[in-house]
Amino acid sequence: MDAAFTAEQDEIRRTLRDLLARHAGPGEVRAAVRTAEGHDPALWRRLAQGLGLPGLALPEEYGGAGCTPTELALACEETGRALLSSPLLATAVLAAPLITALGTPSQRAELLPRIADGTLTAALAVPGGSTAAALGLTGDNRAAPWSGGGRAGGIQARHGDGGWRLYGEADRVLDGHSAGLLLVAAHTGGYPRSRTLLFLVRAELQVPTELQVRAEVSGGASTEAFTDASSGTEGLTRTRLTSLDETRPLARVELRDTPAVLLGADTETVDVCGALAATGRTAAAVLAAEAVGAAAGALERTVAYVKEREQFGRAIGSFQAVKHRLADLYVRVEAARSAAYYAAWDPAAGPLALAQALETARTVAGEAVQLHGGIGFTWEHEAHLYVKRAAADELLFGPVHRLRDHAAVRAGLFGDVPAQALAHGAAV
Repeated sequence: MDAAFTAEQDEIRRTLRDLLARHAGPGEVRAAVRTAEGHDPALWRRLAQGLGLPGLALPEEYGGAGCTPTELALACEETGRALLSSPLLATAVLAAPLITALGTPSQRAELLPRIADGTLTAALAVPGGSTAAALGLTGDNRAAPWSGGGRAGGIQARHGDGGWRLYGEADRVLDGHSAGLLLVAAHTGGYPRSRTLLFLVRAELQVPTELQVRAEVSGGASTEAFTDASSGTEGLTRTRLTSLDETRPLARVELRDTPAVLLGADTETVDVCGALAATGRTAAAVLAAEAVGAAAGALERTVAYVKEREQFGRAIGSFQAVKHRLADLYVRVEAARSAAYYAAWDPAAGPLALAQALETARTVAGEAVQLHGGIGFTWEHEAHLYVKRAAADELLFGPVHRLRDHAAVRAGLFGDVPAQALAHGAAV
């Protein structure tokens, strides 16, 4: 492995960092997440058409740059540093690889060029909000019951004279409220012969003519959900949910006899779970780089603050105790960055790198709040945004101990384990 980056890779990082420094500061990020889209459409067009971020890892024949996951990881490290809210993760990291792996030639030719130029965004919708399980990050996705297993629940698919129809619900769908295309995991064939397939649901024709704000009361706490009241797709309802991290917009997708198109060919040889697991390993490496970027951003802001904040006539950064704490955080960030870069080169190491990066992001964000003192606890300061990003990512793609348990089981560290333990990523 050559750890040195090429001139092109360094240029991607530098150009993106400069652009985000000008257009994605804390104020711009806060304003973007409160829009109906959950991100800044103008900035997304600039990132897609000017820098080609969604097409970095797509083949050149489909309008992409033909790069490797390493370039995409470097780009996401910079978006993580700025806590940027954008469709990049849902579209380029989760959905596009599945279309590339499973789609028919006509589906790839139709969808991938539009993804590469940013005119089409996509989201992966799995039942029960079990994205980590579906991607094989916290358990064997062939054994885990994340898709419903043919029983009641999950998302059901049936084929009739009018084509495929879906019925069910998916929670915590990343960017599901605004994506123009939904990749929906559903099971078909009934209980005896149930198998999981991926379906395409066109949602881009939905034009929200009325955006309602609905208060949902859960456990005595009032939250807000933004509901798309109009639907251009039959039987499809998408509700933007209040999430812990506003820069990670989540949605509930309800399917009521919704027309869909099967992704790929309807043959017994289609390995949907294998494609999901392969996508999960690469996505874990990219997510690890993004978490490292967030941790580095929090650390840089903290270092700048302790150089300015004075106590007893001295900058608090000059105190030895503060120096030691910052040095420990620096070592954590650099170790996690090394693991993320290695995983970008070898995606098999992705889940372990993701576990280390998520743990590092959580630790650094917590320390950043403490070292900022009283101002770090205020709503106006951006320190809490890093804490929320670290916590929300672990809820979506972890938790850390499950990532490590499943990686250990896959590596055979505990010998032979029962199938149930393999499904849940736990050694017994």
